[in-house]
Amino acid sequence: MAEAIAFDIATELIIKLSSLALSQIGLWWNLKDDLDDLKRTVSTIKAVLLDAEEKSATNNLVKVWLEELKDVLYDADDLIDDFSTETLWKDLMGENKLTKEGKKLRTLLHFPKARYYLSDETWDPMIVNCRCLRVLEMNFLYFTTIPRSIYKLKHLRYLDFSKNRGLRSLPESICKIQNLQALKLDWCDGLEELPNKIERLVNLTHLACHGCCRLTHTPRGIGKLMSLETLSMFVVDKDRSHGGADLSELSGLNNLRGELEITNLGFVKNAKEKFKAANLKEKQHLRSLVLQWGSFLAWGDDNHDEERSLEDLQPHPNLKELGVRGWRGDAKFPNWFSLLTNLVHIAISGNFKQLPSFAQLPYLKQLKISYCTELEYMDDNSPKGSQGKPESFFPSLKHLWLWNCSNMKSWWRTTEAIGYDTNEDDTTVMGTSTVSFPCLSSLKVRNCPLTSMPLYPSLDDELELVNTSTRPLKQTTKMNMNAKTPSSSTSSISLSKLKSFRVDNIEGLDTHMLDECLQHLTGLKSLTIEDCKEVDLEGMQWEALKNLSFLRIRSIPLLESLPLGLQHLTNLQELSLFYLPNLASLPDEMRCLTNLKYLNMKETPQLKERCREDIGADWHKIAHIPNIQL
Repeated sequence: MAEAIAFDIATELIIKLSSLALSQIGLWWNLKDDLDDLKRTVSTIKAVLLDAEEKSATNNLVKVWLEELKDVLYDADDLIDDFSTETLWKDLMGENKLTKEGKKLRTLLHFPKARYYLSDETWDPMIVNCRCLRVLEMNFLYFTTIPRSIYKLKHLRYLDFSKNRGLRSLPESICKIQNLQALKLDWCDGLEELPNKIERLVNLTHLACHGCCRLTHTPRGIGKLMSLETLSMFVVDKDRSHGGADLSELSGLNNLRGELEITNLGFVKNAKEKFKAANLKEKQHLRSLVLQWGSFLAWGDDNHDEERSLEDLQPHPNLKELGVRGWRGDAKFPNWFSLLTNLVHIAISGNFKQLPSFAQLPYLKQLKISYCTELEYMDDNSPKGSQGKPESFFPSLKHLWLWNCSNMKSWWRTTEAIGYDTNEDDTTVMGTSTVSFPCLSSLKVRNCPLTSMPLYPSLDDELELVNTSTRPLKQTTKMNMNAKTPSSSTSSISLSKLKSFRVDNIEGLDTHMLDECLQHLTGLKSLTIEDCKEVDLEGMQWEALKNLSFLRIRSIPLLESLPLGLQHLTNLQELSLFYLPNLASLPDEMRCLTNLKYLNMKETPQLKERCREDIGADWHKIAHIPNIQL
């Protein structure tokens, strides 16, 4: 197979090297002899490949050579393509014989691999020679200004300046390009303002400015662009010093689709009136809506929270994604939330003391709750059903993030939930519910002291526990997926399919519990153990982790030696040892880790001398590792 691929690449390379265009490029760059040599070399390789095809079936060395050759040929092919593209681009921008071709161009794309610092000397010939352009894409070019003469490209329909981080503003003359239908400025994170006369772009359908975090305002008149289908961001003018649009200009833009982020809502005057005027509930084509309130520290004393009720920002029920960021209002979630039954993604942060129940949303796949420092629990009551059957409980949820909710100690406000385990000993906790997420794939809990939450035996991707309780983890490792799980049809060991596990500063986690937990994680590929003050790894069994390829151990002050059981990690490829002041030596079993490619050690003072190349006492244990960083 490899020889067939390599043969095809070599054939294509010869065709390219024989082309008249590349021959001309070779003459211009004084590389004709080099290109001829390359062509002869590739022709020889092609001939050898015919013989190698027969030998590869029986000779492993030939197989390896063919694989390496295939990669080299791919690189050569890419290099020729990049070289040709770069040269033709420079030639087009210059004043040589190819500039006349620019008058025929309809599309000009500048690829990210070719990065230039555009000056007026570069812009001017392009504008002069490419007057018929319909499509102009210039990403990653590092320019800080666009010349006023850009308006001369009057036939432009599609203009993309995305990811030019130094760009601060656009010239007003751009509003003279009457045919412009799409203006893309995504991730121009230095951009501070859009043209004031943007309303003159009467044919504009798409205004994409996702990630333009420094925009001070949306220009007045945006509401006159009735053909708009994309408006990534609407920025409220914080202090009304820029003459920006107010929210009422969104009222008639009911063809908007895709995503809409409205920022600085906390600075709106006459908020109740303006929120209603935005008419969000009529925007049935919107897929995603983000309501961002801005820094609450900047809100004046005359800003009355009750006037900024979320109730007046009701979206259409078709909405798939909802984000609320930085809310500092009355801590009450709006009544319209119950109508959003099509939600797939939810992200909430702010001053909420109470959230609506998300558990019955049929399509919800991702839930992120962060920086809700007043929130004490997620839901009022545990799931209840009729005739002994529990009601639907997150039937589609795949990803759950709970970050920096410092007062959230329990999932439910009530003290009773279905399926209590009333036996209390070292591994079970009285009053902890055994209700579980039926299909959760990844869970991240950071800085939330949750002692009680639904269990998560179905995790098959990622589990990250940082500065939280061990209790839900204890419970989860003690159950099977079919125990009290509404939708499971087969039984398997809890967490046995988990791929990545990180524990960091976990209350009550000791070596025994960690060892007991890891015995279940037979599918684990990545393990990170950080800042666990009661863990020393001594006596731990590692046989169950034969699939592990990445291991990071960081800030474990009790660790004096690596466990001998590491010899069972035969698939380990990367080992990182950071901030381990008492780790005195490496075990002889390090030599058993024959697949280890990377060993990274930082702030391990006792190992630094022992692992010095050729002369260190432990060097012979790690000499087989190709990449070592001390």
